[in-house]
Amino acid sequence: MVFFQRLATLYVRYVRIFRELEEAYDQIIQPQKRRLIRDVLDGVIGRVLELKNEMVEKEYSEYHYMDDVIQDLKLTPEDLEIPIPKYFLSERRKVLQERAAVLSSILEQNGMVEKPKPTAAHVLSLEEAIRIIQVSERARQGRLRSNIMREIHRDAERQKKTKDKDLGEAVEQAAIRIQKVWKGYVQRKKTKQEREEEMIFLGMSMKPGLAQSCPAVVLAEDKKVVRRSKQEEHEEDFQKALISISESLRETEGPDMKEMMKDQIRQWFIECHDATGSFPEYPNEEDGGSAIIFANKTPEQLMEELAAKEEEEENNKPKEKEQQKGKKEKGKGEEEEKEPGLKLLPSAFLSELQNSHKTFKDIWQNRDESKNFSQRHEAELIKEEKRKEIEAEIRLQVDELMRQELANWKLAVEGSKGGKSKTGGKKKKGSKGGKKKKKDRDLTADRSMESLYEELVVEGLLKPADHVKLHDFIGDYSYLGTTLRQTDIEPMPSLSDVRQVISLCAVLPLGSQVIHEKAPLVKAILLVGPSGVGKKMLVHAICQETGANLFDLSPLNLVGKYPGKSGLQMMLHMVFKVARLMQPSVVWIGDAEKMFYKKIPKEEKELDPKRLKKDLPKMLKTIKGEDRILIVGTTNNPLSADLKSLCKLYTKIILIPRPDYASRFVMWKELIRRNGGVVTNALDLSSLAKISDGYTQGHMVRVVKDILTERRIRQLAKRPLTAAEFVSPLARIDPVFQDEEEALKSWYAKTPLGKKRARAALGVDGEQDVAAKGGKDSKKKGKK
Repeated sequence: MVFFQRLATLYVRYVRIFRELEEAYDQIIQPQKRRLIRDVLDGVIGRVLELKNEMVEKEYSEYHYMDDVIQDLKLTPEDLEIPIPKYFLSERRKVLQERAAVLSSILEQNGMVEKPKPTAAHVLSLEEAIRIIQVSERARQGRLRSNIMREIHRDAERQKKTKDKDLGEAVEQAAIRIQKVWKGYVQRKKTKQEREEEMIFLGMSMKPGLAQSCPAVVLAEDKKVVRRSKQEEHEEDFQKALISISESLRETEGPDMKEMMKDQIRQWFIECHDATGSFPEYPNEEDGGSAIIFANKTPEQLMEELAAKEEEEENNKPKEKEQQKGKKEKGKGEEEEKEPGLKLLPSAFLSELQNSHKTFKDIWQNRDESKNFSQRHEAELIKEEKRKEIEAEIRLQVDELMRQELANWKLAVEGSKGGKSKTGGKKKKGSKGGKKKKKDRDLTADRSMESLYEELVVEGLLKPADHVKLHDFIGDYSYLGTTLRQTDIEPMPSLSDVRQVISLCAVLPLGSQVIHEKAPLVKAILLVGPSGVGKKMLVHAICQETGANLFDLSPLNLVGKYPGKSGLQMMLHMVFKVARLMQPSVVWIGDAEKMFYKKIPKEEKELDPKRLKKDLPKMLKTIKGEDRILIVGTTNNPLSADLKSLCKLYTKIILIPRPDYASRFVMWKELIRRNGGVVTNALDLSSLAKISDGYTQGHMVRVVKDILTERRIRQLAKRPLTAAEFVSPLARIDPVFQDEEEALKSWYAKTPLGKKRARAALGVDGEQDVAAKGGKDSKKKGKK
C-alpha cells in the first residue's frame, strides 16, 4: 500500500506536468523551443503510461482511485483529467482532410451515402383542403361552445351559493381568502429568492449575469487562435532558414573543414609512425571513423587501446563461464542479505527527459531574449546544429580519401598493401551467419494502395468514424473510491474513470509514433458492458481523437464477404496492409463474443460468426511496436463466449458499468442543453438522477430526444421543463437490472486480472499460487 501510494503521487504529479506542457506546446510560437517542449512532452506522456501500467500490475485493477492523493496535494478532480494533445490532429490536418475527401468521394460514387429526402410540400386537391378546413372549424366551434356552457354552469352555481349564504359573510371570507393566497405567494417568492442568494453565496450556483461567457475568456480564446496561426508562419520561416543556412555553411565553411580534417589525420599518421614505427589501422565507419582519433589522446594511447580491445575479446570467452558461476554464488548470498521490497520498473523515457532538461539548462535557461520579442528562430543555434551535420557528412568523404592515402603511404614506406584487412573484414560482414527470417508473402504486391483502400471502402470494411470526441463521453469523478476500498468494498468505476483509461490505453499511444514505440504495448482492448453504455461511441471517439482509420471486422459485417479460406486470408492481408501503411488504425470487432461462442445458436449458424477465430490471433502476433494498430472489441454478452480464448486475444479488458448518481446528474443537465433545452429551478435534476438509476446513457439520450421536440422547445419560455415529464418515457424502457450487472462483475472476476485481484484481496501471493499450480501440472505430466 505504501508503494502504491508513492506510485499514485508520482502519477498525479506527472499528469499535472503533462497538462501544463501540453498547453505550453500549443501556445508557444518559437519553433526551436517548441521542438524541445515536444521532446519533453512525449517523454512525460510515456512516463505517465509506464506508471499507469505499473499501477495495474501492482494493484491488479484497470481502475485506480486517488481521491486521498489529490486531497493531500490540494488538487481538484479536473487536475487529474488526461488531456488529448492537440498536435495529434493539427500536425496531420492536411493528410486527414485529403483522406476524408477521398473517402466521401468513394462513398458517393458507389451510392453508399444516404441522401436527404426532398422536403417539398405535398400539394392538396381542392376537396381535401376544404375537408381539412371544415374539420378544424367544427372542432374550434365545439371547443368554444363547451367553454361557454362551462362558464354558464359556473355562474349558476355561484348564484345558488350566494342565495343560501349571507352576503356580508361571503365578502369577508372572500377578502380573507385573497389575503391568504397573496401572502402565500409573496412568502414563497421571498423564500425562493433567499435560497438562490444562499446558493450563490456558497458557490453552488452562478449569478444570472455570469451565465454568459466572460469577455476576458473570449479574448483569451481569440488570442490562442492568433498564436496558432503565428506558429505556422514561424515554422515556415524556420524551415526556409534551415535550408539557406546549411547551404551557406556548406559553401563557406565546408572546404576549410575538409582541409583541416585532412591535415589533422595526416599529422596523426606521422605521429603514430614516429611513436610506434608503423602506420596505424584506420578506424572503421561503425566505430566512428576518424572521429575517434580526435579524443584528446596520444597516438601511443590509441594503439594501446586497440591492442587491449583485441586481447579482451580473446580472453573474455573463457572468463565468461567463471563469471557466471561466481554470479550465481554471489546472487544466493545477496538474496539472503537484501530485504524483500518493491522497486519501480526501468523506464524507457527517463533518459530522454534528463537529456532534454540538460539541453534546456545549457541553451535556454539563462539565454537573453530581450531582442527577440517576436519569438522568431535563433540563427546561431541553427548554425551550431548544421555545423555538426555538415562536419559528419564531410568526415565520411574525408575518411574514404584518407583510407586510400594511408594505403598509398604504407605501400610507399613499408612496401606492403594495407587494404587486405579491409577486404577480409568485408567478407566477414557478408558471410551468412544464421537462418534468414521468412518474409510474409505479399498477396497484393501488384496493386496500388489507392485500389486496396477503395475496395475496402466499397466492401464496407473501412468506414468513416462518427464525429464524436472523448469529452462527449460525459461522466463525473468517483469521490468515494478510496474510502470504499479501505472498507474492503470494491467500488464500481465511474464514467470519468472509464474515459481516463481509454485515453491512457488507446488514444495517447495511437496518437504519437514516439510514444507507441517505447511505451508498454497494448495490441487489443475489449470493452465490456450493458447495451447503451457507450462502447461503440468510445471506438469512434478513439478514431476522431487520433485521426485513425476505422476498420469494421464485426462478424455480422463479414457475412457473404470474401468467402472461403483464401478469401479470408486475402481480406485480413488487405486490412492489415492498409492499416499499417495508413496508420494509426483501429480494427473494431462488434459483438466480439460471437467469434468465441461456446455454442453457436441455430439462427446464427449460417452467418459463420467464428470465422476469424483462428486467423485473427495470428495477425495480432504480427503487430509490433512500430505499428500503430489497435484491435478494439465490444460486447454486452461475454458470458456466451469461451473465456480462455477471449482473454488470449484481448490482453486488456475494460468493464464499463451503468452510470452512477453523479454521472447521471451531470449527464441529464448536459443532454438537455445540447438538445436545445433550458435547465431552470423548476427542473429537479437531483430527483431525476435518482429515479433514473439503472438506465444507461443510450436510454437517457432517447428520452431527451423524445421530449425536446421543436414544439416543446418553443414552449420553454412560458412552460419550463419539469422532472415529471421525463418519468413516463423512462417507464416505457427496461433498465439494466442489478442481476445483469452482478453477472458481468462475476464474469470479470474470472478474467486473469480479476483472479489476481481476488487472490490479492485474500492475501494469497500470486507467485506462491503459480508455484502451486506448477507443482500440480508437473505431477499431471508425470502421470501422463
